[in-house]
Amino acid sequence: MAVPRRRHGDLEQEILAVLASVDAPMTPAEVREELGDALAYNTITTVLSRLFRKGEVTRELVGRAYAYRAVQEPAAVTAFQMRQLLDHDQNRAAVLTRFVGSLSTEDEALLTRLLGPTGEDDAS
Repeated sequence: MAVPRRRHGDLEQEILAVLASVDAPMTPAEVREELGDALAYNTITTVLSRLFRKGEVTRELVGRAYAYRAVQEPAAVTAFQMRQLLDHDQNRAAVLTRFVGSLSTEDEALLTRLLGPTGEDDAS
């Protein structure tokens, strides 16, 4: 009997759910064990690396392997993704100019406050 194939992104979501269910970082081997699946260790490692590049997990070196933790705050993921996009374009001034030009008046005012002398939002 054939094992049903996962839809695109299902394994990422399963791994994120496993990581979010614990308070400590997990190694790929621990994630694999928790999934209780016949997945290859390399598959888990590859997915974790992709999630790290997307900013959806953090990692720390534990011995010779990385241990991963889910990023809990959606705003942190979005900020990481924005930074990655900015880092991939050589003309940063043009990217930032277009970005600021596309902001609503309210968002532009917030950004101006955030970039002010203290770098903090007074509304916090």
